Amino acid sequence: MTKQEKILWVILPVVLVILFLLSSTDLIIKEKKTVIYPISIIISDTSDDYFANFRKGADKAADEYNVDVSFITLYEKGDQDQQLELVKREINDGALAVVLVPVKPEECAKKMDDMVLNCPAVIVGNLIPNEKVKSGIAPDFEEEGRKLGQAIARENSPGKPVWIFMEGLDYGYNRDIYAGAESELKNAGFTVKIYKKTMEETFRKAIEGLVYPGSEKVIIAAIDTKSLDETAEIIAGSPVYGSYVDGLYGVGSTTRLLTDLDNGVIKGLVVSDQFDAGYRSIEKAVESVHRGFQKEQIVLDSYYIRREDLRESKFEKILYPID
Repeated sequence: MTKQEKILWVILPVVLVILFLLSSTDLIIKEKKTVIYPISIIISDTSDDYFANFRKGADKAADEYNVDVSFITLYEKGDQDQQLELVKREINDGALAVVLVPVKPEECAKKMDDMVLNCPAVIVGNLIPNEKVKSGIAPDFEEEGRKLGQAIARENSPGKPVWIFMEGLDYGYNRDIYAGAESELKNAGFTVKIYKKTMEETFRKAIEGLVYPGSEKVIIAAIDTKSLDETAEIIAGSPVYGSYVDGLYGVGSTTRLLTDLDNGVIKGLVVSDQFDAGYRSIEKAVESVHRGFQKEQIVLDSYYIRREDLRESKFEKILYPID
């Protein structure tokens, strides 16, 4: 073996070792790194019981857009100040965008107008005049109320009293829903009475009062999910109450409410695609991180459904989305 060959046999292993080390430390072949986007969703309740389909949509988008989603609930019911403090906390903890379901939209809009947000925000509801709020995603709430009022007027004789059950006019978008429902009902000749939940037994005591002699039958419309859920439970819990309520209507599409519709406890529901709302809230949040897009109000379709509509393929996809 010549001297040059010996030198070559010494150098070759060294070169191979160097190449191996370079490749194993990404200095030559660099692996594509996945960017993870931390995004926080701050909802308007102390639990996520009423956000199951919304959360399914958000989780689906999170998988597709490489998002690390934090789903944040309130400590105290109806506390708008606390909700905005949670927004600040999540931003300080590194969220690149926040998705907010306002407890009290009007109050939230006023307070956010004075806030300095360090990241983009998406509102599940109507747009708020803050430069960092890039998207609003929601159905037309007044239109939802109109559809509810029209359904009640179409399915019942005019002149009957309609009781509107709610957490309060400032809760969520109840004011808009109520405005739409009241207008349709009064135009159709119905009398309307509001019951706001001021104590734990507000709705139960109102329904119990129907049992007294001389009481007339009523129609009940619960215009937020929590009120409808509670009212359905009260009526389902006693065969007597159902004899005095000509029909329970409402707004919402949780699994429990759909079961109550299927079982005949609820006569009709106004629903929207909550899976789509959750999906698009994450989608728009990621877009805002990338491009800071222009303000946009996304209006979701809403539908009035009865028991027989639950098995239609169109509504099955909306009401029972697959994870």
